[in-house]
Amino acid sequence: MSSDRRTFAIISHPDAGKTTLTEKLLLAGGAIHLAGEVRARGANRRARSDWMKIEQQRGISVTSSVMTFVRDGLTFNLLDTPGHEDFSEDTYRTLTAVDSAVMVIDAARGIEAQTRKLFEVCRLRSVPIITFINKVDREGLSPFALLDEIADKLALDVTPMNWPVGMGGTYEGLFDFGRSALFRPEQPPEQVDGLGDARLDGLVEGAQLLRDEAELALGGYGGFDEQAYRAGDQTPVFFGSALREYGVEALIDAIAAYAPPPRSQPAAPRPVLPEDPKVSGFIFKVQANMNPAHRDRIAFLRVCSGRFKRGMKLRQVQTGKTIAINSPIFFFAQDRELAETALPGDIIGIPNHGVLRVGDTLTEGETLTFTGIPNFAPEILRRVRLLDPTKTKQLRTALTDMAEEGVTQLFKPLIGSQWIVGVVGQLQLEVLISRLSAEYGVPAEFEPAPFDTARWISAEDPADLKAFMAGRGSAMAEDRDGAPVFLARDQWEVNYVAERAPEIRFSATRERAAA
Repeated sequence: MSSDRRTFAIISHPDAGKTTLTEKLLLAGGAIHLAGEVRARGANRRARSDWMKIEQQRGISVTSSVMTFVRDGLTFNLLDTPGHEDFSEDTYRTLTAVDSAVMVIDAARGIEAQTRKLFEVCRLRSVPIITFINKVDREGLSPFALLDEIADKLALDVTPMNWPVGMGGTYEGLFDFGRSALFRPEQPPEQVDGLGDARLDGLVEGAQLLRDEAELALGGYGGFDEQAYRAGDQTPVFFGSALREYGVEALIDAIAAYAPPPRSQPAAPRPVLPEDPKVSGFIFKVQANMNPAHRDRIAFLRVCSGRFKRGMKLRQVQTGKTIAINSPIFFFAQDRELAETALPGDIIGIPNHGVLRVGDTLTEGETLTFTGIPNFAPEILRRVRLLDPTKTKQLRTALTDMAEEGVTQLFKPLIGSQWIVGVVGQLQLEVLISRLSAEYGVPAEFEPAPFDTARWISAEDPADLKAFMAGRGSAMAEDRDGAPVFLARDQWEVNYVAERAPEIRFSATRERAAA
């Protein structure tokens, strides 16, 4: 049953501890059996979700990954996302494929810029959020300051689900309100008869401070309201330490108990419900070279309705083609196993040779198009210069692969032959160059393009569009789908041209339309 699924993402600012929490959730969920099993040794330790060479070198997540595990009869589909703002496109599209999210906040830093941006994406889609305030065993802001900041900056009702006994150097443990239990480092949980139980005084030195703070917190923030949480209006807050595994069990239990099962998905001409009998789903990510030895390319499909079975033939709505899905796979980061069946909420990988693209809809036949999975206008445009002129074909293959993933966008100027690469952030350029070398053996570097921004253009009257393009040939290009793109030196030029061509629509986003 799809109600047994919990499909969620972990979002955070870089360095808040997201990747460590991912590993510890896998440990708590039984997907691994020993902390460190998914890491390399010494300075190169890393979560299994960070498998790309540049991720290992830089210690950051730069691509979303999927990990599936089963715990207490529930199937958890965990989507780890890049924390760095330069990969916001990948994160945005990943958030279209989940039913809830865990927001990780560093106790010393509070709400940071990228946290707020990712939260706004969740709010746009009414994705409910559980908050995990990490690193309470280090010096940081007070619990009250952290809760108030979440409430004020994110306009969310907050309700603490546990409370730290001291912070940083005075940290002694966590008191779980729901279980009325004290969790101390390297000690079994102690069940007590509420905060007034005198036994607390013999267990922790900060017992009276705990009582005072917890009374204020429970009185000031109110109790947990599952309906408000699922509507995206309230966030239950857990304090803990991912590194030390404090509070992680309580967090995964909360995801199991409160996070919603698969929800309806926005689509045209109608929303898709998980209980709809026919299979449907959408591609939210494509990843090349997860196994570089096989030059593979995997399309990630979020199953939205029906019961998928291996070998099914599904219609690719955008092209009208029928595709037999013979080797679908479930993921544990790079590891994979054949998926015989999949239910709404599940994420399956489809081996793909350039047929499937981000934003594609697959159905058992119905003409549906899932919406809200856009491409974003790049903020940086560059030309790629080959350092080895004999690798022209390999460069084209590599750029096409990565454009399919959404790592970069490709624009072909109508005048001239040199492709232009577009990205959202500077770090994407570093990843692109690294992957060209490591995965394709193509040494290259970037050089400035005469443009800095791009907008997709359209018009009600095709004649208006044709006339506009004819008059600005040197600034016109096509994207990979042949859609017209206006290239500009800066935002000022976009505004200037738009004012003088009111019949033309300039768009910073574009969804892949059905054929």
